[in-house]
Amino acid sequence: MASNALPKDARAVPNRPAIYDELGVPALADAFRKMQLIRRFEESAEESYMRGLIHGTMHLSIGQEATAVGICSALAETDYITSTHRGHGHCIGKGGDVKRMFAEFFGKEDGYCHGRGGSMHIADPTMGNLGANGIVGGGIPIAVGAALASKRLGNGRVAVSFFGDGANNEGAFHEALNMASVWTLPVVFVCENNQYGMSTSTERSTAVKNVADRAVAYDMPGVIVDGNKFAAVATAAREAVARARSGGGPTLIECKTYRTRGHSRSDRNRYRTKEEIESWIERDPILALENDLITYDLLSQAEIDEIRADVETEITEALAFAAASPSPAVSSLTRHVYTTV
Repeated sequence: MASNALPKDARAVPNRPAIYDELGVPALADAFRKMQLIRRFEESAEESYMRGLIHGTMHLSIGQEATAVGICSALAETDYITSTHRGHGHCIGKGGDVKRMFAEFFGKEDGYCHGRGGSMHIADPTMGNLGANGIVGGGIPIAVGAALASKRLGNGRVAVSFFGDGANNEGAFHEALNMASVWTLPVVFVCENNQYGMSTSTERSTAVKNVADRAVAYDMPGVIVDGNKFAAVATAAREAVARARSGGGPTLIECKTYRTRGHSRSDRNRYRTKEEIESWIERDPILALENDLITYDLLSQAEIDEIRADVETEITEALAFAAASPSPAVSSLTRHVYTTV
């Protein structure tokens, strides 16, 4: 990929993270925009649900935006990701179109899966998004399969598997990590540890203190990062992706983060204190990146405000697109559901 790195004479700001110099201003502005777009997409989806425009449920990743965008910032367009039931951020991070995402959310024909997938099953193989998965840990072995195909074909592609902390106690997690290591596959496992598997704290569900501690059992690096800091996530991602692409094998990255909303729309949040939630809101990943961009003289407040205004326009247009999109015809019920290959 072409580098957007800052020229050497622009690297004079003390203490600025090296990853910011490596990525450069255009890429950082794009990262901030994607994080803001994820936030506004999910807030707008939540509002649509409250107005009765969307039925069923949804799983929001508000508070986790730096993890999705930080990881995807290291990927090429042809690289693969597998996602989760809390996967809107992954899709946008990989370049997803919010118009088609909202259309899918509304069950409309112009959605990514023609309204068949809904919130939890958005996929677009053309941009490497192999799909979100409602099965806990279901995407992990799929990513290993994609990585195996990449190695056999020699196409240089890397697969990233996003999963939550609850999945690290599933058999698929352990089997997939073992297989990836045995075969030295180009795959990166990314645990978004938001502290709770539904309503159960990781302190009560997982024997080891850190999910990344389990990497040693499968002879791969285990990396722990602050999942609310874009710089930390992006740095770890670039190292892991470079290792995978060069034939070094898999890496397990654990991003310590937090969802400020409940597990789903039916979650009343009775297992968490108000003080705990507010303490994490104070560590908001979008505001943290905004502060860095201004502090390290990368973007001005006016440029930040312009990005936010642009995002608002895109969200408004996307909602209008989804509302105008036709509903699937009943006669086409099984179309796009079964494959003929």
